Amino acid sequence: MKKTPEKKTESEMRSEYDFSRGVRGKYARRYVQGTNVVVIEPDVAKVFPSAQDVNRSLRALAGIIRQQRNSLAAK
Repeated sequence: MKKTPEKKTESEMRSEYDFSRGVRGKYARRYVQGTNVVVIEPDVAKVFPSAQDVNRSLRALAGIIRQQRNSLAAK
């Protein structure tokens, strides 16, 4: 026999939450396309203050890794 889930008596929504100017589905298209959220440590965030900086650096690093793999495969 399954237990029936207990109903919560108090609302999970806090009174300080204000969604009166919210836009429904604002990020829905981006979410459907696929999103990868990565949390970086504070010391790294100081060096890379924006997502653009992080992406540029990771693309450069990826290029270096590809070059090394290609040079090792050629040997």
